[in-house]
Amino acid sequence: MNKPLGLLFAITSVAWMTATAISLDYNGWLAALFFVLCILNIGAGFIVKARLRRSRA
Repeated sequence: MNKPLGLLFAITSVAWMTATAISLDYNGWLAALFFVLCILNIGAGFIVKARLRRSRA
């Protein structure tokens, strides 16, 4: 994975984690939604990394 793409996944993951932390005080369901989106974003980053590595080899 190239650096800009890795940085994009890192920044969006941190944004979802921050949204989760902030929303914990206001709404538990919203926090759960942000948590699931964060996990999906991290998983998508691993999937993209694996597919790019597989296409290079």
